[in-house]
Amino acid sequence: MARVKGGVTAHARHKKLLSKQKVLEVALKLLPFCRSAVREKSLQYAYRDRRARKRQFRALWIQRINAAVRLEGMTYSQFMNGLNKGGIQLDRKVLSDLAIHQKEAFKGIVEQSKAALK
Repeated sequence: MARVKGGVTAHARHKKLLSKQKVLEVALKLLPFCRSAVREKSLQYAYRDRRARKRQFRALWIQRINAAVRLEGMTYSQFMNGLNKGGIQLDRKVLSDLAIHQKEAFKGIVEQSKAALK
């Protein structure tokens, strides 16, 4: 069986990457193809980090909620358990925002969570 060479595919991939960068026609001829590897890696990082951002924000919200709840004498897990038992359906993003900007409203939610645990 004949050996398969990847030159045509690699060339097409490089051309696609360069066109994504909206490089001028002149620059296409002047840029060496080794730089397209950097562009390709940057696209991979962007794809990966769009998913990682969601995980990072969720972790941040949990840390903020935990800090605010501990000031009220509870732990994060106890608080979330109380919310579930009390039927309060607020997501972590909203709870975090309440804990930072509307402390009195957040205290009310914490009290409802404590009441649901008893």
